[in-house]
Amino acid sequence: MTAMTPLPGTDASYWMASTPDTDYPGAPEEASADVVVIGGGMAGLCTAWELVRRGRSVVVLEAGRVAAGVTGHTTAKVSALHTLRYASLRDTQGRRAAAQYATSQQEAVRGIERLAVELGVDCQWERTDAYTYATDPGRVGTLRAEATAAADAGLDATFVTETDLPFPVAGAVRVGGQAQFHPRRFLLALADGIVARGGRVYERSRVTGLHDGSPCRVTTEDGAVVRARHVVVATHYPVFDRALMFARLETTRELVLAATLPAEQAPRGTYMTPDEGTRSVRTAPWPDGRRLLIVTGEKFTPGTGDGNEGAPDAASERFRRLADWLRQHFPAAEITHRWAAQDNTSTDGLPYIGPFHPGTRNVYVATGFGGWGMSSGALAGTLLADLICGERPEHAALYDPRRLHPLREAGPLLSQQATVARHFVGDRLRLASADDVAAVAPGTGALVRVGAGRCAVYRAQDGTVHAVSARCTHLGCLVRFNDAEHTWECPCHGSRFAVDGSVLQGPAVRPLEPRQVPGTPGADASQTDGADAPETDGADASEEGGRF
Repeated sequence: MTAMTPLPGTDASYWMASTPDTDYPGAPEEASADVVVIGGGMAGLCTAWELVRRGRSVVVLEAGRVAAGVTGHTTAKVSALHTLRYASLRDTQGRRAAAQYATSQQEAVRGIERLAVELGVDCQWERTDAYTYATDPGRVGTLRAEATAAADAGLDATFVTETDLPFPVAGAVRVGGQAQFHPRRFLLALADGIVARGGRVYERSRVTGLHDGSPCRVTTEDGAVVRARHVVVATHYPVFDRALMFARLETTRELVLAATLPAEQAPRGTYMTPDEGTRSVRTAPWPDGRRLLIVTGEKFTPGTGDGNEGAPDAASERFRRLADWLRQHFPAAEITHRWAAQDNTSTDGLPYIGPFHPGTRNVYVATGFGGWGMSSGALAGTLLADLICGERPEHAALYDPRRLHPLREAGPLLSQQATVARHFVGDRLRLASADDVAAVAPGTGALVRVGAGRCAVYRAQDGTVHAVSARCTHLGCLVRFNDAEHTWECPCHGSRFAVDGSVLQGPAVRPLEPRQVPGTPGADASQTDGADAPETDGADASEEGGRF
């Protein structure tokens, strides 16, 4: 195993690099509110805003920094055209469902624009057309059907064969009246607006426990307790498992490259294709008058991009392939940034927005946005505020998490659980990816067999070794190393950890436990990881640990 050659661009999201850090306080020891919102991203902050403007007292609890998680790493297209959604939705649930989806998503686009004006924030809001395109002539029939279905649903949709891309397409669905913006500029202003109206925002307050009652009780890893009548779980992937949503969500990760481009060469519009492992293209303003080209693609399941033991290409190789595609089609572009985004998709392709599960009257969830978290997050804010305030919009049933369509969802659900079972059992039968710690090169990570189990071992460039448990603290699958982002990732449900084991992304809420391995100071064989033994759910079995 050898160290990787440098990847193009700075390892940082442009949205994060171009905005200041936030500094909200941590949660106090005791607090109460009408509503606790868990998660400070697009869905969480939009929900908090809608509630405070309706006179509810709100506490927002964010595990890290607001707008620094999934929302801080999105491509920030604001669109009701969600690749190929409308023909499928019309055929499976009918024209009324497709129309409700189109109307609610388009209203979310308009709502973000209105709110940006109300907040007076320069979030680089740009109205533009959105396109779903294909270069394969064999997809033209699918695109024509999608354009027809989207138009029937009420969108300004047409089928076209010409776009502003610098290469020919076989066809595309064009929808007018869509947008793009700077998501962190928008959300930082929104967080300030929430506080100005009496809401409370607390950062570095990771929630680890939830008791559903009257009132509900939420606890953080630092022991803070917040009581409220209602709770909204807006953590992107729900961190509590009572609703069994982990069985109904598929997690994917996509790589992002940003590059400066002469303004006259920048394509107008936002673009998405399901071809080539997906490709997404948009631009944004750049300070010197050029445009920032943002290209996304190379979709993969977290924890499978390590390039080892017959796995798909390593994440670093995927970045290089995406960079080659960018340079081929935009030769004047100069790559400046690279990052990755993570998304969850439900088994029927529609978001879950509403009551968390059939047994609760007080806990709500927003998840399963399928890569379209800007419009769906804004929609979630309005819909959840309506439900909490006793209103039930017509489209509430379309997004209700308690829905279940056995015939339509059986295939995806069974496939998802088969994949999880394959990793949970099969990964334990495979050999470790390194024979011993000495085989782990600087700047790389590997699973190392130690005794009867495995440790997740990372060696820093200076030779320092970091060893942690190889078992994800969510449900016990073995993590794998992402060589481009230097993270440990779970292939079962997408939890992500830093090399020191700290949680970067849920559903896990507990860190990977540190381990000492032979060859490191203080090593003790009794402390090695028994990774082949079963692992309990990362949430404590008590009412304070996610069982409600």
